[in-house]
Amino acid sequence: MQFKKLNLLFLVVFGVNTFAQQKPNLTQFVDPLIGSANHGHVFVGANVPFGAVQLGPNNIMEGWDWCSGYNYVSNTITGFAHTHLSGTGIGDLGDISIMPATGKLILEKGKTADGEGYLSKFSHQNETAKAGYYSVLLDKYAIKAELTATERVGFHQYTFKKDVKNPHIIIDLIEGIGWDQPMESSLKQIDATTIVGHRNSKGWANDQRLFFVIKLSQPIKNLILYDSTAVKSGKDLKGGKLKAGVEFASINNEKLQIKVALSPVSIENALLNLKTELPGWDFASTVKKADSKWNVELSKVKIDASATTKKIFYTALYHTMVAPSLYNDVNKDYLGTDKKVYRKAAFNNLTTFSLWDTYRAANPLFTIIHQDKISDVVNTMLAIYKQQGKLPVWHLMGSETNTMVGYHAVPVIVDAYLKGYRGFDVNLAYEAVKQSAMQKTNGIEYIQQLKYIPSDKVEESVAKALEYAIDDYCIAMMAKALNKTEDYKYFSNRAQLYKDYFDKDTQFMRGKMSDGKWRTPFSPVAAKHRGDDYTEGNAWQYTWLVPQDVEGLIKLFGGDKPFVHKLDSLFIVPSGLDQASSPDISGLIGNYAQGNEPGHHIPYLYAYAGQPWKTADLIRKIDNEFYTAKPDGLCGNEDVGQMSAWYVFSSLGFYPVNPANGAYVFGTPLVKDATVELGNNKKFIIKVIDNSAENKYIQKIVLNGKPYTKSFLLHKTIMAGGNIQVFMGSKPSETWGVKAEDRPVSTK
Repeated sequence: MQFKKLNLLFLVVFGVNTFAQQKPNLTQFVDPLIGSANHGHVFVGANVPFGAVQLGPNNIMEGWDWCSGYNYVSNTITGFAHTHLSGTGIGDLGDISIMPATGKLILEKGKTADGEGYLSKFSHQNETAKAGYYSVLLDKYAIKAELTATERVGFHQYTFKKDVKNPHIIIDLIEGIGWDQPMESSLKQIDATTIVGHRNSKGWANDQRLFFVIKLSQPIKNLILYDSTAVKSGKDLKGGKLKAGVEFASINNEKLQIKVALSPVSIENALLNLKTELPGWDFASTVKKADSKWNVELSKVKIDASATTKKIFYTALYHTMVAPSLYNDVNKDYLGTDKKVYRKAAFNNLTTFSLWDTYRAANPLFTIIHQDKISDVVNTMLAIYKQQGKLPVWHLMGSETNTMVGYHAVPVIVDAYLKGYRGFDVNLAYEAVKQSAMQKTNGIEYIQQLKYIPSDKVEESVAKALEYAIDDYCIAMMAKALNKTEDYKYFSNRAQLYKDYFDKDTQFMRGKMSDGKWRTPFSPVAAKHRGDDYTEGNAWQYTWLVPQDVEGLIKLFGGDKPFVHKLDSLFIVPSGLDQASSPDISGLIGNYAQGNEPGHHIPYLYAYAGQPWKTADLIRKIDNEFYTAKPDGLCGNEDVGQMSAWYVFSSLGFYPVNPANGAYVFGTPLVKDATVELGNNKKFIIKVIDNSAENKYIQKIVLNGKPYTKSFLLHKTIMAGGNIQVFMGSKPSETWGVKAEDRPVSTK
């Protein structure tokens, strides 16, 4: 009896301690299908954080909402491809599609769900999507498809029924997503279980080059090579449009496994990637390792919240880590923008920089929870600068797409520098950010002369000018930190040019003609997609795009009261949009568009005018209406993490209005508690007292045991570690965040 008591005591003391040390299973809250319907455009499939491989299903392409290759409303699968974008508004990639099948070999995919072709219907009831794992039953063949991945290798497992006739796979190097089209490809069988090749394509990425190795668990019985319209003999084929049918005598244990390794450099490097990352055939173990990698990253922010909030939050956090993705090999070789191979780089080269979107919140989020990635991000950008003569705009697979407006690599680099990151050449970084502002294109030439951009000379003039002013502010701040006085003065003046577009009579940012007159006719609700003075927006939305100088914007309106009155109107005035407007203008509250990035900071502007409770009202409304746990749970394009980064920050209770001044403006927390892991045994702990649907207003804040009255929080405060208590109530506080000295500031 005494022994049993001691044993029980041991379990109580040491068992609980062991349990406490176990890593939390946060992937259970991730649902990759959130955002896969409507305009979310998220990637659905198997990957690891920031991996080069995004292995997932493609549907029949039915339009814009299939930019990622998959949309939840579909019931067809044409194959499982190894590269995908997540949340973009333009489609590309979808490289190296593999489709398992049985019976007669058909090399055409088919055009409809019930037509001829090798595609198959599927049901969401037989579909599972998790972090690092995807499975689905292909109805046409009764084949269970399962997918997982390492950083550079996609791992397929297909379970066939017993004694099926002619089990085979179709390897498709023709089909891509969106604009993608193959330019040159090759396929070659090098032994009984190995096929190698390459695929060069042109699409959104003007010159994408990809090498691959396909390793099969079963020996090949017949290899049927197909070029455009005809079957070719032999085991080696080059051409523009290639497919292959790979037939097997039988499937041992009814399971066919396939490993596909990718490389931007060579077949030899793809083989090295395969040998290094996935030498074995243990599918279950690979799934477990992928899950573990996701758990490590997700565990950097632990929250206590309702089950639904946890699901939305951790799925959002997951979505912020699909990209930027690796664009190198295990030996650090990579393909540069100049299409030269760079050997054994000192950093991890990356790709997929959706900078017009991510500079606003996704990149600032990295500076808190992905500190180990910051140097890779900046060094990749600086390498691109040296290779193409300018910093990336929207960079994809070693190609510059020049999509969207602004030079937004600048705030990413400057934010990193001002927050103390030094894992890059600072002098080269400053040279690069300054060069961005001295280009002679897209109206920048007018800005260089401290003049406004004439709307009859340059399209999207207002949007471009406002975005340039943000970037120029960032350059000024870096110049100041480097004691470059003349540059600081010059770029500070450029950052103030936003004022030239403000019409005091209408109180909107407007296009101004070469003769100095406002463009007419003018309607603040009008929006012509990429064909007027704004970019995917209207005057109501762009009038607030001055995060670098909110105090100056308030002065333009004549003070706090008229500023707030106008801001109130934004959320009330009906949108008035027509068919000519951009589909990106979505998630509307009046004319506010949560579904598009230029407005993401706007709800937080009330704090600058001493009315932070209105920010709280809006955050809760946006949370309730535009972020759900359903497939249509995103109200607009995910845009490579930005839509989700807004939610992650807002859930914690603050947001980086200014993308490079190291200050975060308080809103209203959606969680009960949160612990942010900062590394070096440092944590920033957030305790929210009495948080509920009714108690949405901050009453007071206690920071590290002392009263804290300011309505913003500094980056250095978070990174020092500590704890903050946020007390909530059902009525707006009459004191917290109201006084002028407690309001956010635009410059630090």
